[in-house]
Amino acid sequence: MNPVVLIAEELAPAAIEVLAHDFDVRHVDGTDRPALLSALAEADAVIVRSATQIDAEAVAAAPRLKVVARAGVGLDNVEVPAATARGVMVVNAPTSNIVSAAEQAVALLLAVARNTASASAALKAGEWKRSKYTGVELQGKTVGVVGLGRIGVLFAQRIAAFGTRLIAYDPYIQPARAAQLGVRLVGLEELLRESDFISIHLPKTPETVGLIGEKELAIVKPGVRIVNAARGGLVDEQALADAIAEGRVGGAGIDVYAKEPCTSSPLFAFDNVVATPHLGASTAEAQDKAGLAVARSVKLALQGEFVPDAVNVQAGGVVAEDVRPLLPLAEKLGRAFTAVAGGVAASVTVEVRGEIVNHDVAVLKLAATKGLFSSVVEEQVTYVNAPHLAAERGVEVTLTTQAETTDHPNLVTVRGALPDGRTVSVSGTVAHTGTRDLLKLTEVDGFDVEIAAEGILLFLRYADRPGVVGTVGTLLGEAGINIAAMQVARREAGGETLMTLTVDQALGAELLTSAADSIGATAASAADLRDE
Repeated sequence: MNPVVLIAEELAPAAIEVLAHDFDVRHVDGTDRPALLSALAEADAVIVRSATQIDAEAVAAAPRLKVVARAGVGLDNVEVPAATARGVMVVNAPTSNIVSAAEQAVALLLAVARNTASASAALKAGEWKRSKYTGVELQGKTVGVVGLGRIGVLFAQRIAAFGTRLIAYDPYIQPARAAQLGVRLVGLEELLRESDFISIHLPKTPETVGLIGEKELAIVKPGVRIVNAARGGLVDEQALADAIAEGRVGGAGIDVYAKEPCTSSPLFAFDNVVATPHLGASTAEAQDKAGLAVARSVKLALQGEFVPDAVNVQAGGVVAEDVRPLLPLAEKLGRAFTAVAGGVAASVTVEVRGEIVNHDVAVLKLAATKGLFSSVVEEQVTYVNAPHLAAERGVEVTLTTQAETTDHPNLVTVRGALPDGRTVSVSGTVAHTGTRDLLKLTEVDGFDVEIAAEGILLFLRYADRPGVVGTVGTLLGEAGINIAAMQVARREAGGETLMTLTVDQALGAELLTSAADSIGATAASAADLRDE
């Protein structure tokens, strides 16, 4: 049965096409709460836009849920902590609408500057009043940009073409970066006092809600025009309406509101306010980009791959192409480590060696952590909840890197200290064969090995002597277990030896114990390294 992807709101046809071949795509009206909760019962993924609420109740109604995807930028309608607690990945499309949003802010600024909307409405009502709608030019004016994130930068670049002077308030950007953009960084109070136009480009956080309120509007440059196409609630709507009524603010362009849908606002009473119903992302291009982005993210998530746009995954962000093949390797090394160790370690170090460390390899620690717990906890282990599982069990996982390596161009080692004082390690590498990436184990607890990190692996530790291989082979053969590969590693003749076998099917605990007893093994374990 293919995984079920539930689409709760309208999605671009191209996005649905991305999912249709590999998944059971179903549709539901996300605003119909009972229907949504019912449909979530069988969903492995759900895709929403802004109208569907995915809260703790919705997450609890979806026992199979692995990923929630928001086809857009904001996540106001997704209860991220509830999803994270369940190990459910939350993804969005952070860059899908940035051009559209920046252009909407420019459109609102121009419309407010030239009284475009009110003049259009008057003319359509039969009034020809040119003098009433005299506007102002942008050239030579000071434009204050509140927030120089991706959208703020795009807005600044576009508005600079009108011959404006740009100043910006953003405590998280370096002055050198702002200077590269032709923008002078100032404090918020200075921006308010100097700007002829102000455009807001901030996320909605507890710190930014109400950022522009009665106190701030009391010190603005008289006649300033204010644009908010970012998030509702960043500007106090009543305070802004009061400032417009008093003539301190010359006009406003508003695309977002504290409560949406919004059909009644004190701002709607003014001819010099251009109000639009949250159209920042409402372009055909943005909708296509958002749908395609989250469809690809859902596909990656349901295939067990790392998802760059996951908002609740530590070490998120773009993973370099050279690093990607090491993600499944690190996870499988984590699984093998837990098998060899026979339990959870007190502390674990993920060591990465080779030229690969020239890239950001932090995500390999996350992948290894996921593997460490995949066979020891009942709940599904994901990139989302793996760090929480480690923290709950008091397991500290650290990452070390070293540019030099030995026999392999890249090498990943999972090394851990066990509660009884023992140290266990498992190492592996990725060999590029030309047609595919071959994941290999290269070391298991100090023994050199060379075996594919795939399938079901058995590790048997015993004193070197003749006949052991035959004994194990016979016992497995009688049980109908086929051996696909085998390797014996020893440090010296007659000394401690490690036999590693790849078998075609899982052994029960009783058979594994019998195999160990038959050769007097000091340790025996099995690691399931099959792809999930």
